[in-house]
Amino acid sequence: MKPDEGTSQLDSLFAAQREAHRRAPFPDWPTRRDRLQRLLALVLDNQQAIEDAIDADFGGRPRMETQIAEIFPSVAVTRTALRWGRRWMRRRRAHVSKWFLPARAEIVPRPLGVIGIVATWNYPLFLTVGPLVDVLAAGNRAMIKPSEHSPAYSALLARLVAERFAPDEIAVVTGGPETGAAFTALPFDHLVFTGGTEIGRKVMRAAADNLTPVTLELGGKSPTVIAPGFPLERAVPRILAGKLLNAGQTCIAPDYAFVPRDRLEDFVEAARAKARAMHPKGLADRDYCSVVDARQYARLLRYLDEAREAGVRRVDLFEGPDRDDPAHRLAPVVLVDPPASLAVMRDEIFGPILPVLSYDRLDDAVDFVEAMPRPLALYWFDDDAPRARQAIARTHVGGACINDTLMHVVQEGLPFGGIGASGMGHYHGRWGFDSFSKLTPVFRQSRWHAMNLFAPPYRPFVRTMLGWMKRL
Repeated sequence: MKPDEGTSQLDSLFAAQREAHRRAPFPDWPTRRDRLQRLLALVLDNQQAIEDAIDADFGGRPRMETQIAEIFPSVAVTRTALRWGRRWMRRRRAHVSKWFLPARAEIVPRPLGVIGIVATWNYPLFLTVGPLVDVLAAGNRAMIKPSEHSPAYSALLARLVAERFAPDEIAVVTGGPETGAAFTALPFDHLVFTGGTEIGRKVMRAAADNLTPVTLELGGKSPTVIAPGFPLERAVPRILAGKLLNAGQTCIAPDYAFVPRDRLEDFVEAARAKARAMHPKGLADRDYCSVVDARQYARLLRYLDEAREAGVRRVDLFEGPDRDDPAHRLAPVVLVDPPASLAVMRDEIFGPILPVLSYDRLDDAVDFVEAMPRPLALYWFDDDAPRARQAIARTHVGGACINDTLMHVVQEGLPFGGIGASGMGHYHGRWGFDSFSKLTPVFRQSRWHAMNLFAPPYRPFVRTMLGWMKRL
């Protein structure tokens, strides 16, 4: 469609949702439950079609990874909202200062209205359904802009949503960057964006024109630290599981790892052995994911070329070929002690390349992490619980896992979100419900109260009373 036609369609969809919200601003639980149940059925009834579409977009995405990392968590978060949503809706009693008793106070969660969701390509289902569940549980309506880099999935989602939801409930808008720019310029009541930091800045600028609050999930360089004495046979499998899932195309993938200097070679050998055990056929293993497209593939190759030119030691983790250019498949690579000046140490890698850095003092590793832009996740491997707690206290990160990777993102009882360059805001479960609600404070004055004593004209005793009150 032409740009002006696309803008007109966006405006019409938004106006229809805004009007629908005006007519029914506080949907009851049966209405919200019905929407959540339809969303759950959409996922469960179309699993093979979802797998097929995502596999086509990636040019080779293991179906089991789509089940594990997309379909299962999408089902889980929806069922959590169905179980707890009615309770989240309840009015919440709030504390009243003793000076205002016997007045009462409460918090009333109210829907915000129309929420925009801009999803990305690496987990196109879960990164749509995750925030959408919270949006629907909170009683809102949603417009969704999936990524143009996942065209098969985006077309499927648009069709499936149109079959099960009215356009004034949920609408899917497909298109390229022009559509995305027009979408983020709409005066949403809240806007959720998942993607890269640079695009996140543009989204935030567009939202600022409408004073639209934003939730930004941006990623970053999530560090892994193996503390002295922690068994490599426990650390390496969890690190590689987090790094090789989706061929590293995960916003919370371990981006680089710190290892005690005297254990560096042991780590490299353990990583090579584990990678080959996970994918014994190397690049021919259909349980290993392709890089999504030629553009992302070329970016990863540039990182490796720059590292080679800088003389960085490279260790290929698979047997056999290390790349398949026509299929944009790249075998996992360890880069040993690359200098911080390289692009692979500045940019979020988003691929199967793992820089491994050696350290002599654990404090040096922590200082390095703190000197970097604040990441979305920290992975700390340590059986010394006080030391692990101290590490969490010393670092500023969006979330953390101790002795594992990725697992915090699938805990509906934990908020998920970034900090600083890795994003702002959070969602998941009750935290998402609150993010997409207006928690309206309500103060209910008692028939008998003392406030009239403090109204003009001010009598001398008012100063005396205030002095007494300030001392208590």
